[in-house]
Amino acid sequence: MARTKLALTAALMMLAAACGQKATSSGALPDDMTLGDSKAKVTVVEYASVGCPVCGRWANEVFPAFKTKYVDTGKVHFVYKEMLVGGGVEVTVAASGFLLARCAGKDKYFPVIESIYRNQEQAFQQPRETLLDIARSVGMNDDQFNKCISDEAAVKALNERVDQHAKKDGINSTPTFVINGKQMEPGYHSLEEMDAAITAAGG
Repeated sequence: MARTKLALTAALMMLAAACGQKATSSGALPDDMTLGDSKAKVTVVEYASVGCPVCGRWANEVFPAFKTKYVDTGKVHFVYKEMLVGGGVEVTVAASGFLLARCAGKDKYFPVIESIYRNQEQAFQQPRETLLDIARSVGMNDDQFNKCISDEAAVKALNERVDQHAKKDGINSTPTFVINGKQMEPGYHSLEEMDAAITAAGG
């Protein structure tokens, strides 16, 4: 899905009211979220948005097996880079979802992301209700949720991350996978396609 640069603060405030670094050798910036062994031979970077249906399909259909095969075994260091794509409710869900995942804490970041992907269609229909339910499931109350998604400093930081991924890394669609520095064609990739790319990268 093509990325659209939009001002997010107003949309996130409405949702709440209704209720420069350099990459390391691993490909991860200090504020990127990661899984697996940072010293693994292969690093798989995914530029993704929780408001992207194709990303959601990959997360639900491929990621569980990918994680079991590569991340949990220490073969791959997985780096997740946040992007904002599309427009309207997709951007609102994505931005709010990323803010929520970070507010939940590093240990709950990926469970929140996975929950949003599983409930993505519902989130497009009822963004506040769906995300609030997810927030409650990880121990947040309504006030904490509202403050989280309307935190202007956090929104600014998210925008800066997205801008860096778009401008410095040249990413304009999601999902985009980069394996040991080599970018795959943007879009959905089966586990077999991921297998081939990881093997080619020396994994």
